Amino acid sequence: MTSRVRTAGTNGGGFKPKEKVAPLYQMSASLKSEVRKLNLVHLLIWLLVAAQVTVSHFRLVSHDTVSTPYQWEYPYLLSALPLLCSSLSLPKNNISYLVISMISAGLFSVAPLIYGGMEMFPVAQQLYRHGKAYRFIFGFSAVTVMYIIMVVAVQVHAWQLYYMKKLLDSWFDATQEKKKK
Repeated sequence: MTSRVRTAGTNGGGFKPKEKVAPLYQMSASLKSEVRKLNLVHLLIWLLVAAQVTVSHFRLVSHDTVSTPYQWEYPYLLSALPLLCSSLSLPKNNISYLVISMISAGLFSVAPLIYGGMEMFPVAQQLYRHGKAYRFIFGFSAVTVMYIIMVVAVQVHAWQLYYMKKLLDSWFDATQEKKKK
């Protein structure tokens, strides 16, 4: 058996690691973490909308408890596609899945939210001018509940697109560095 001989007067505390992670890869890891967190919030919003559509469509509860969905909610259900592509792109740094996710996020996430804001505006205007609501979700005005969900969803999708763009730039820079070597 061999034993390590240590120089007298040293305790090994002066050891500094010789390898450091490049800032480019540190940024990629932190951006992936942010995108994963936003994907989780997106999934929760999607589940809320899917639950309302499912409950209303199959008439699991009365329409007095959960109102019929607005038209924008059906195309918003397709926002599971960008969520899936984004999740598939993260483990292997797959640029093509990330680009598909960004494009489909605009089509299936942001566009239905914009349409929904316009669709529900007259109902919201009537509610706040005259105090009359005709659709309810668990006793609350459906337009108010859906606008709250929309505000959160718009912020989540905006941050998702921002972080995905930064991540795409980071991955692209990393591939360009590899090609130079």
